[in-house]
Amino acid sequence: MPTGSSGGPVTGRYRFRRASVRDLPMIAAWQGQPHVRAWWDAATPYDADDLADPRVARWIVETGGRSFAFMQDYTVHGWDEHHFAQLPPGSRGIDQFIGEAEMIGHGHGTAFIAARLWALFEAGAPVVATDPHPDNGRAIAAYRKVGFKVFGPPQDTRWGLILPMQATR
Repeated sequence: MPTGSSGGPVTGRYRFRRASVRDLPMIAAWQGQPHVRAWWDAATPYDADDLADPRVARWIVETGGRSFAFMQDYTVHGWDEHHFAQLPPGSRGIDQFIGEAEMIGHGHGTAFIAARLWALFEAGAPVVATDPHPDNGRAIAAYRKVGFKVFGPPQDTRWGLILPMQATR
């Protein structure tokens, strides 16, 4: 996979740059936006320890040199009793949000999710799972467009109410 000037992967028109400590104020500002707060808990902002957690890869998504979204992928087997623990070894979970409100509704979410999904499969993940809130129709529609399918009923987890979805290569 090609890399950008600072080493982050480039997939199509999107670049995934590892989130760094210098990005924390931007991420916190994005989390404070009403369209993000509706679905993403911003009660505890990310800190340097979060960025150093080896279970989670956190990314700033860019297009045309502009940072506009946050994405993370993680090992689903990194927490005791995780709701995706039944998935095969090497499976990854994903979460993301578009931080810049004017970038919503232009197909960016679906496109960069597809790009990252492809990269995770290329890196060997047998399954990629995600867990939107059951009422988040926009996210569920975007996931379906790139191949995710619901694989169980909504469930309460320690991270909130989720709709389990998965994609396989």
